[in-house]
Amino acid sequence: MAVALDAVWVRVKGVCKQNGLLILSVLAVVIGCLIGFFLRTKRLTEQEVKYFQFPGELLMRMLKMLILPLVVSSNMFPSNLVQATFQQYRTRNVPIIKTPKTTVSMSLSESTTRRTLIYGIQDDNGTDIQNFSLDLTPPPDVYFRTLPGTSDGMNVLGIVIFSATMGIMLGRMGPNGSALVNFCQSLNEAVLKIVAIVIWYFPFGIVFLVAGKILEMSDPSAMGKKLGFYAVTVVFGLILHGLFILPAMYFFITKKSPIVYIRGILQALLIALATSSSSATLPITFKCLLENNHIDRRIIRFVLPVGATINMDGTALYEAVAAIFIAQVNNYELDFGQIITISITATAASIGAAGIPQAGLVTMVIVLTSVGLPTDDITLIIAVDWALDRFRTMVNVMGDALATGIMAHICRKDFIKEGDGVSSRLYTTAIWFCSH
Repeated sequence: MAVALDAVWVRVKGVCKQNGLLILSVLAVVIGCLIGFFLRTKRLTEQEVKYFQFPGELLMRMLKMLILPLVVSSNMFPSNLVQATFQQYRTRNVPIIKTPKTTVSMSLSESTTRRTLIYGIQDDNGTDIQNFSLDLTPPPDVYFRTLPGTSDGMNVLGIVIFSATMGIMLGRMGPNGSALVNFCQSLNEAVLKIVAIVIWYFPFGIVFLVAGKILEMSDPSAMGKKLGFYAVTVVFGLILHGLFILPAMYFFITKKSPIVYIRGILQALLIALATSSSSATLPITFKCLLENNHIDRRIIRFVLPVGATINMDGTALYEAVAAIFIAQVNNYELDFGQIITISITATAASIGAAGIPQAGLVTMVIVLTSVGLPTDDITLIIAVDWALDRFRTMVNVMGDALATGIMAHICRKDFIKEGDGVSSRLYTTAIWFCSH
């Protein structure tokens, strides 16, 4: 009996150790909701709510702190280049109101801008007619003049484009750019370690963020319905992308059945659903592709690590939908240009996401900042993020596995099985496909 209890205890400890962050996050959301609904009965003042939200505000400041080093890893630039890159320019339409001048005259009929309407109203007995006059003034003429200016916040899209251009140029410089490349890689590794530390602060900060957001809500039940529709929309989009678009791409390129291929990676997809980490799923995906789908080992070794780093299509889809949802909650109308900005920024930010659970919340701050949306409203989606994170991780892993199969098909003639290296065409094609 004692041996059985010890075995159960060891197993429980192992589960808690592997899923500690998930368990703490779910508990934090539940505790935050309970505290928030309890404090709503106390009728706290606005100042008291702000004090209560302070630990959660620290979490948001930590996330904002990581925006710049996550997007770009570089040294000091000249001041004019910093201004051109990091300042977001915006054209403003300033209304100019032109009030018509009123000519003062002895007679109202001679006034150029005021007109008098006289109404005759007859009383019930039909004997008296009472006259009432109403003065009307024409509305002022309003026209708009375009003025240059800057919007609030960081120009994240400009940073992304500049960083991508800098990366391409450093790659073409060869050995001359290796020093800066090594610096960027070291800085990136250091930032990811900081991200890992910040993520472990998540459960504590989430308690106060969720409770504070509930205190600020005028109608929590209506917000709950909106959040439910948001979760359904995200899951539907991920299913559409994972079960239709990605298999269709695999079929059209390879002319092979995607069902058979996906059946071979079911174990990796289940591990992705359980762990919510594409990095933790990488060894299982490697094993499934090698043993079940019979992909060449050298192609797997090259494509899978690249895909696990930059091919985060599920995360990109999720962040774009989340940004649009937060805009709708705040009654913020997004124009076509802002939607394109969200799409590009979400795609680029997902490349810098760490392959660990809930790392998408860090890059979500980048997407919201790019269009000036409030980053504090991330707390609205935290309640369901722990579940949606698993579905988008499955899509990420499936995209990596299908990309590996497509690379194996494209390079089947050029790949020299007797050699130990990878052809340049495999390298170029894999980088292009994973980045798309």
